This record gives sequence, C-alpha cells and structure tokens, in this order.
Amino acid sequence: MIDLSILPVYLTAVVALLLIPGPDMLLIASSSLSYGKKVGIFASLGNATSGLILTLLAAMGVSALIAMNPIALQVLRLLGGAYLLKMGWDCMRTNPVDAPEIEQQTGLAKTLYRRAVISNLLNPKALIFFVLFLPQFVSTQSTATSGEQMLVLGLLLNVLGLIFNLFLVSMVGSLGKSLLKNEKFRTNQHKVMGLVFFILAIWLLASQVPTPVIS
Repeated sequence: MIDLSILPVYLTAVVALLLIPGPDMLLIASSSLSYGKKVGIFASLGNATSGLILTLLAAMGVSALIAMNPIALQVLRLLGGAYLLKMGWDCMRTNPVDAPEIEQQTGLAKTLYRRAVISNLLNPKALIFFVLFLPQFVSTQSTATSGEQMLVLGLLLNVLGLIFNLFLVSMVGSLGKSLLKNEKFRTNQHKVMGLVFFILAIWLLASQVPTPVIS
C-alpha cells in the first residue's frame, strides 16, 4: 500500500513529532496524574479515535477542503476554544466531595475519552497537520492511490501515537499514584484539570491558524 523505501524517514518523523510536547500530551499526562492510569488510558483512546477520524477525512480529501476555507478554520478554532473553556469551568464548579474513588472511575474515564475526542476534532491545527504532513510521504512509485497511502500512513501514525501515549500514562500514572491517596490533593484534583482545560483553551484561541496552500 505504501512505498517501503520512505518508511524509515516517515517513522523517524513520527517519533520526533511524538516527542514534542503539545496539547494532547498535556491533556493525557494531566488526566493520568489527577485521576489515575485508567482515566489516562481512556484519554489516550479518545485521542486515537479523533486521529482515526482525521485520517479518514484526510484520505477522502475532506480535510483539505475545510483547511482551504479560512472561515471554517476560524469557526473550528472558536468552537474548540469555547468547548475547552466550558470544560474548565465545569471542572472548577465541581464539588470536591464528588471526586471519584480510585476504584470507581469508569464514568470519569468515559467523560475524559469524550472530551479528548471532541477537543482534538475542534482543533484546526490538528486538521491542518494531517493535510500537510501525510501527503509529504505519498509516493508516485506505489500502485496505491494517494488516498489509500494516506490512510495507511495515518493508521500507522495513530498506532504509534497510542503506544507512546499509553507509555506516558504508565509513567505519569505511577508518579501520581501517591497523590491520589492524598486527601488534600483529591479535594483539588478537579481544579487541576480545570486549570489544564483553561490553558488548552488559551493555547488554542491565542494561536494563529494559517490557511495551507495545497498544490
């Protein structure tokens, strides 16, 4: 499906990208630290789900159409910022007594999964990334179409990203295990996540989203 000669370069680029701190890494790490590994795993799965959706949109050419429309990009940016602000506000308003016990985090894990999916899909930079990054590794030497190659490349990117994020969850979750047993921290854990969502909202709203020129 893809030109194997470009695979080493592609994998090197993917690893380099995964090591660069970004909003996804911040959300997953803070979820793991504040609520434990289970919630962090679900946040990682949410990130992977949004990545699969963006891969499909890129392979079908839908992402490119959206990325070429400055108004659509700005609407996405504003919606994404508003959503993150609402999540931050909801966390800040949560009563400390509502903090879940470590053994009872299924509901919270599902919430973080949903939030990770939506926040990433409403991030125009994530969409532009797939539009600009994947086509660089589409080869004319392959018998597959550009859409098929982008689909395979995107799936590979998402698998490697999920593995990296699960490793991050394991590391950060282990470090935060003692914090989850600290009563003082548990009364403020929702506020920690609220602050993270506010930071992500400012990060998104303050950023400039360029319109890519696609030849």
